[in-house]
Amino acid sequence: MLSNLFKKGANKMEQATEVLKERLAARHDELRWLYMELYNNGDMFAELCDQIYQFAVNRDAQLQKLDRSREKDPTWFRKNDMLGMMLYIDNFAGNLKGVKSKLDYLESCHVNCIHLMPFLESPKGRSDGGYAVADFRKVQPQLGTMDDLAQLAKACHKKGMNLCMDFVMNHTSEDHEWAKKARQGDGEYMSRYFFYDDPSIPQQYDQTVPQVFPTTAPGNFTYLDEMGYYVMTSFYPYQWDLNYRNPRVFNEMMYNFLYLANQGIDIIRIDAVPYIWKELGTSCRNLPQVHTIVRMMRIICEIVCPSVLLLGEVVMEPEKVVPYFGTVEKPECHMLYNVTTMATTWHSVATRDIRLLKKQMDIVNSLPKDYLFLNYLRCHDDIGWGLDYPTLEGYGMQEVGHKRFLNQYFTGAYENSGSRGELYNDDPVTQDARFCGTTASMCGVESAIFERNEEKLTHAIRMDLMLHAYMLTQSGIPMLYSGDEIGQLNDYTYKQDEDKKEDSRYIHRGKFQWNLAALNVKEGTVQEQIFHGLEELEKIRRMRHVFDSDVAVYTYDVKDNAILGILRQNEEERFIGLFNFHDEPRTAWMEEPGEYTNLLTNEQVTVRDLLIPGHDFLWLSKKLG
Repeated sequence: MLSNLFKKGANKMEQATEVLKERLAARHDELRWLYMELYNNGDMFAELCDQIYQFAVNRDAQLQKLDRSREKDPTWFRKNDMLGMMLYIDNFAGNLKGVKSKLDYLESCHVNCIHLMPFLESPKGRSDGGYAVADFRKVQPQLGTMDDLAQLAKACHKKGMNLCMDFVMNHTSEDHEWAKKARQGDGEYMSRYFFYDDPSIPQQYDQTVPQVFPTTAPGNFTYLDEMGYYVMTSFYPYQWDLNYRNPRVFNEMMYNFLYLANQGIDIIRIDAVPYIWKELGTSCRNLPQVHTIVRMMRIICEIVCPSVLLLGEVVMEPEKVVPYFGTVEKPECHMLYNVTTMATTWHSVATRDIRLLKKQMDIVNSLPKDYLFLNYLRCHDDIGWGLDYPTLEGYGMQEVGHKRFLNQYFTGAYENSGSRGELYNDDPVTQDARFCGTTASMCGVESAIFERNEEKLTHAIRMDLMLHAYMLTQSGIPMLYSGDEIGQLNDYTYKQDEDKKEDSRYIHRGKFQWNLAALNVKEGTVQEQIFHGLEELEKIRRMRHVFDSDVAVYTYDVKDNAILGILRQNEEERFIGLFNFHDEPRTAWMEEPGEYTNLLTNEQVTVRDLLIPGHDFLWLSKKLG
């Protein structure tokens, strides 16, 4: 019997090896061509191939089984049952084991994609929220171990859930082993970063490279007095930019990438991907070599771990991020963030004007259906007002004044605004700033509770649900931010923490309030109203093919600049979503009157001239054929 088991095991290993060889053979030539074009180093390419093979052979049997399953169903992540949630491990459940113990709760939220915010080892007080990685193969001790991560991934897979993590490949912490050796003057490790003893070179870079944080971390270089060198630090002085012109950097980072993938990660978010290639005399953004690197990452994934998806963080307008999808023949990222639409959504809330939002949605809807976006209202980061100002100027909105208005509105300084939050990177000279706050606080739930105003609270909850319904109507994968499902408010306690008090982003990075989550079953509470409202919306979305990612989607003009209309249609069903961004009732003038079903009430509705209450919405459906 043992002999038979051994033979079966050997046969499975042999089959897996054959599959691997087939994948290698199918992709080797392109990978080699791209690598040699970038580095022209055959020895380093041979090493890369050897390591690729080793990581593939050592991949867990269950993960290999998942690979084969998803290879047979390459659109598995494009289905309308996908729902993600971003969360901080410590805030949500203390550590990785705690997250594992809370999977039933996440399942009750209908979440099947869990995005763990940065958890790799980073120095206390100089971590940038975990984006300054000191060790790519070690979990922050207080959060657990790599084995805990692998066990969480296995538990997720048993429940049909996916695990997502950030891969910070543009830079390392100054506490990383490479940076420590570079600081000691080791030339090999200095070559993995950008070091210059001649100040004129950093000055030349600064002439063409925009600053990421002009207020809190001005410039693109940091002078190391003890070395007499400048080192490139695009983000913060303790985050040293990696030099991908050095093939050793690419190889080693790919080994880290595959190591993490082999822990059971399903989706790897490439942080700050446009920045990863630097050339003097350029903006050091979106250079052609970036696409070569991302394409090589995609090929490596398809060889070793084809079930793993690449999610690109590219903060630009939808039409400008398109190159990061690659082409049908040579794909790059599987998914990208829909960042601009998120910012424009909140602009629409403040202005009660959906014209710019409609224009951007028309652009997104015109893109090939192969392009998949992640849509969200809020995330771990601030909201930057990088809007389409040339278009807004045509509406009479000037950039400087409009940014000031938006920040006044969402901090509650503007008359009749119920929003609450704080500015981030506030520049007193330019009066430019970004904004921080939770969805519920931005919708007015916080101010209404503080004022004990039930009418305002009802309105704020309605607005919260309207915005989520609008997000769920878009094509792509909707992502919730942990706490939004129960209307969690701003957390001002960060100001009492020496390591956090200067970073207002922690206002929406507070601990998850489990005592409030327990109220999601108590009828009439804020938590129950939002949780139950989202549950109904998610249920409808999962059950109807009209929400599939390949369905035709258009904006629907209702002759009112405060109401956004979205039309989705397949051969079986015509769906219309109407979303009132005004705080007062508005009328949607429908071009094609008819009988529809209100999907939330199951009532028949005669669609003609529909009066929609302030910050309310309608989901309407009509069968075709």
